[in-house]
Amino acid sequence: MNTLEQFRESLQQMLESVGEGWQHLRERASRALTRFTPVRRGGVETPADQAALQGARWSLLAAEIEERGDEVVVRLEVPGMEPDDFDISVVGDYLVIRGEKRAQREQQQGRFYIMECAYGAFERVIPLPAPVDDARTRARYRRGVLTVTLPKTASARRRRIEVAG
Repeated sequence: MNTLEQFRESLQQMLESVGEGWQHLRERASRALTRFTPVRRGGVETPADQAALQGARWSLLAAEIEERGDEVVVRLEVPGMEPDDFDISVVGDYLVIRGEKRAQREQQQGRFYIMECAYGAFERVIPLPAPVDDARTRARYRRGVLTVTLPKTASARRRRIEVAG
C-alpha cells in the first residue's frame, strides 16, 4: 500500500469516527433539546429583556433518571434559576417541568459578541420508568440542578417473594 492509499484509509477512518461521534451526540442530546420562548411583558423592555429576545431559542437541559428501590429520582441541569421559577407536575407517566429563565444584566453598557444562553419560558417532559405517588413528591434546587424525588406507588414497588421448599 502506498502513502496516498494509507492517507485515504486514515482519512476515511477519521471521518467515520467523527460521524459516529456526531450520531451518538445527536441521539443523546435530542431528548435534552428544549425550546425557550422569550416572554414579552409589554411596555418598555429592559436591557435584560432585550438580551433575552436576542438570545438562543434552544438549549440543552440534560437529565438523569435513576430508579432507587422505592423511588425515582430525576435530576435536571437548569443553571441560572431560582427555586420559585419552576412549576412541576406529574401527568400520567410523565414528569412535567415548566419554568422561566430570566436574563439578568447587571451592566447597561457594552454589547454581546456571543449569545448562546437561552432565556424565556420552557417545558421539559420526562417519561417516568414506574408509576409514582405525586402527592409525596419532593423537589430541591441547588447549584443549578433541580432534583425531584418521586416515591413509587405501592403497586410499582419491587417485592421479594419467598419460595417455600
